[in-house]
Amino acid sequence: MTHQYKRLFVFCACMLSVVGIVFVYSASTYWSSVHYEGQTPFYIKQLVYFLLACVVFFVVVKGPSITEKHAFWLYVISLVLLVAVLIPGIGIWRNGSRSWIGIGPLTLQPAELVKITTLLYLSIRLAKVKSYERVVKLEHFIILFIPATLIMLQPDFGAVFILIVTGFVLLFIAKYPIKLYVLCLALGAGGLVYLILSAPYRLKRIEAFLNPWADSLGSGFQAVQSLLAIGPAGLFGHGFLQSRQKYLYLPEPQNDFIFSILLEEIGLIGGAGVLLLFTVLLYSGYSLAVRAYSLEQFYIICALTSMIAIQACLNIGVVIGLLPVTGVTLPFISYGGTSLVVVWLTVALIINVANSGRRE
Repeated sequence: MTHQYKRLFVFCACMLSVVGIVFVYSASTYWSSVHYEGQTPFYIKQLVYFLLACVVFFVVVKGPSITEKHAFWLYVISLVLLVAVLIPGIGIWRNGSRSWIGIGPLTLQPAELVKITTLLYLSIRLAKVKSYERVVKLEHFIILFIPATLIMLQPDFGAVFILIVTGFVLLFIAKYPIKLYVLCLALGAGGLVYLILSAPYRLKRIEAFLNPWADSLGSGFQAVQSLLAIGPAGLFGHGFLQSRQKYLYLPEPQNDFIFSILLEEIGLIGGAGVLLLFTVLLYSGYSLAVRAYSLEQFYIICALTSMIAIQACLNIGVVIGLLPVTGVTLPFISYGGTSLVVVWLTVALIINVANSGRRE
């Protein structure tokens, strides 16, 4: 039965990636012809990234089982990369944040990688204690908050949100005391208010979320254009390649708001099909977790599967107007080399961990 869930998990990931390549082609063709004339089209790059992701997948799946030593050094290396991003001349400033490192013609976003390494190491450390009903270890919060602090210095609020929420989901699964969550909720609410008030652009995003039409040409522009794409699409959409908002109305439609273009072209029915793929992916991931051979493996699979789920929900919530704009990609589907390779690295680690019990 475990093998069936592994095959189903990988199949859904493949189907979502194919959907991504197809809609990167549809969403980006006009945008790239106007803004990047003469450069390689985005869909060709996305196809190359997918092939690279497949190589990463097979290398990791066939590689050795993840040990605590591996997880620790991967965690340390990812922290070093986060620090390197903040150094002028190494980190690349783009779209209001310093989140990328340039490597020749390629760029790497360490925040995407550190989400995996942090959750991997935290899961292994959590498994060392059998019950947390009366035990709270400062070590676990240090593991979680060091990378979160470094990411906020970039700043990248979306990546921090995904990391912290997934981390606390993992602590909840490990049966940390419920009263701890009440305290953290209070502290988190206070911290969230501070972060919003400390950066004017975040306050504008909240205002735009509450009423995007009040500043439809400014802070609410993306939200308004996304709703204008989705609203008239109906059940079946306008047809593949027939999106109107991708013609310079919705900025960079191949990135964070690609789901808007998808809904505009294939409608509610097509969008529901994509959501079904995500649902089956998550179901098969959690099914692998409950069939794990050890507590450590259970925590790792739960954490990595939850990370994909939270990121997908956050992106879709933004696109349909349920959440403020955060700049988070839709896993497997949005354009981006680091995003696609890292999510496939996540898939590979889940399969690697699911396999490791049998090898032992």
